[in-house]
Order: sequence, then structure tokens, then C-alpha cells
Amino acid sequence: MRIISIFLLLLLFTASAVYNAAAGKSYYDILQISKSATDDQIKRAYRKLALKFHPDKNPGNEEATKKFAEINNAYEVLVDREKRGIYDQYGEEGLKQNAANGGRGGGGGGFDIFSQFFGGGMRFGDDEEEDRIPKGDDVVVEIYATLEDLYMGNSYKIWREKNVLKPASGKRKCNCKNKVSHRQVGPGMYQQYTQQVCQECPNVKFEREGLSIDVDIERGMQDGQEIVFYEDGEPIVDGEPGDLKFVIRTQPHVRFQRDGNNLHTTVTISLLDALVGFKKDMKHLDGHLVAVGTTKITKPKEVRRFPGEGMPVFEKNKKGDLFVMFEVAFPSSLTDSQKNVIKQTLGS
Repeated sequence: MRIISIFLLLLLFTASAVYNAAAGKSYYDILQISKSATDDQIKRAYRKLALKFHPDKNPGNEEATKKFAEINNAYEVLVDREKRGIYDQYGEEGLKQNAANGGRGGGGGGFDIFSQFFGGGMRFGDDEEEDRIPKGDDVVVEIYATLEDLYMGNSYKIWREKNVLKPASGKRKCNCKNKVSHRQVGPGMYQQYTQQVCQECPNVKFEREGLSIDVDIERGMQDGQEIVFYEDGEPIVDGEPGDLKFVIRTQPHVRFQRDGNNLHTTVTISLLDALVGFKKDMKHLDGHLVAVGTTKITKPKEVRRFPGEGMPVFEKNKKGDLFVMFEVAFPSSLTDSQKNVIKQTLGS
């Protein structure tokens, strides 16, 4: 019985991995948070996105309605520790299996979740509370990836130093707001003025801390594509941290040039091979061999296409094409006998 249980667990894990690889955005990506996000960060992210994409604020916008449903589904799972643990380990398939076995399944509460979160009240003005929360600066780092890593995928370990808010002695003014007041300056005459009203909070200070970050380069990522670690940028007092963004830059390759999902390369053959045909295997980025030979005549600068031998398409189970241009290496000189043979063979 124990062996069967272990087998089913492994089967579930494998199925989940395949499902998640093909499913596109994860729940964390939908809420724009990191996998280490706290409950407060999850709730803040949900509030901001739910208000932004609520159907009542976007009438007739099917894309917003779909996005709103995704946000609710992701929030219902990630805010529940049991569901979040199952999702982190086994993905959405694990949540379905858990629900089938009598546990609590995935999300899907939609408006019920929204009503519970906001207490049944909704306000969609331009002065929403979330819009007034300041945000720290984004940190943008360029990461230079090899074409091999963009073809096969890889993980880079990067050292990151950043400011961290720490408690400090004393008090400080916080949550300051401008309050509009009126005062009488004469009979029937009033003057409007603005004064700043603040609360008193424990003091804080910035300290520099370092940590190691694993940045996953996924198969098929494009040059200029961003890998975002939400709320891992520069912090700000009484606000939300900015984001940490890694921008993919492709290192030049000695043999291949990338054009979107396609690859281009050049192969040099002899004049004899160009005339009579040839057999040739070319080593690809992951080491597998591609047969580029032919039995036909090859003209100088001729380009041939090899379907499905290009770059992987990001988050899809297909590849672009490989285009090979053939250069013909002519001999530097010929003997008289060689010239006569060529004349007899090719002459009219």
C-alpha cells in the first residue's frame, strides 16, 4: 500500500510539472508578487488589482472580466496556507486532486471573494487609497545570457545588495495628509487654507543587506524580456518597495544569429561538394546534430530552411526554424589537367 501511495505521489508531481510548464502564468505572476510574498503583500496586491480590473469599473471589457476572475482565483489559493502549500508543491492539478479527495480545492469564488475582502463595499474613484500609496524605485539590472542558455534554459545565481528598513530609536511623523480647513476673517468672510496633519510612528532606518538570488532563464526567452521580482526593489518609508527587474541581453554567438524564434548560420562547403552533393552534420546549441547535406547542386549564398530547428518559442511546445546559408570555397588554383577535365565535363 505504501509503494502505491509513493507511486501516485510521484505521478501527481510529474503531471503537475508538465501542466505548470504549459499553463503560462502562475498564481504569483497573476498577482504580480514573488513566491516568498507575505500575507500582507498578497492582500495588498489583490486589493490593487481587483479594484483595477473589476467589471463594474470596466463595463463591456471581456478581457478585464477574465483578468478579474484570474485574480480572484489566484488570491483564494495563495491567501489560504493549506491551498498555497499544495499549489507550491503540486500545482493546480494538486489542488484538483485534493478537492476530489474531500479537501478544499482551487479558487473560483469571484465576486464572493471581492465582497468578503471589501466588506461588500466598492468605490472606484480616482482617489482610491491604493493609488495614493507611494512606491519605491525599481531596480533594473541587465543580465547577459548565452544563446545556449536561452535555448536550453538555465539558472543564474546573482548577489544582490539592497536597503532594508529596520527599527530605530525615537519617533517620527508618518502618514501625513493635507487637510483643508476654513477660518473666518471677517463678517461673512471665510478663508480656505491647507495644513498638514500627521501621525506619530516608531522611527526606522535603512541598513544595507546582501543576499543571493536565483534568476531562472527559461527556454525561448527573448532579448529585452524582463524577469520581475515584485516588491524586491528599493524600499520607501510608509510605502511599498519597488520591483527588481532583470532584463535579458543576449551574448553574441560565434556561429548562430537569432532573429525572433529563428536561427541563422553559415556553412562553408567545397566546390566539389557544391557540384556533386555532400553529407554534413552540424552541431546545434544543445549538442544534437542536424543533417544539412544534400544530393543537389548548391549555389553560392544559397539559403535552406530546416523547420523546427530554431529557438524554442517561449512558454510553448514548439520551435522556430533554422536557416543555413552555404558559402562555396573555390580552389585558389587549378592545374592544366584539372582544367581540361572540367572543360570536358562541363563544356557544351
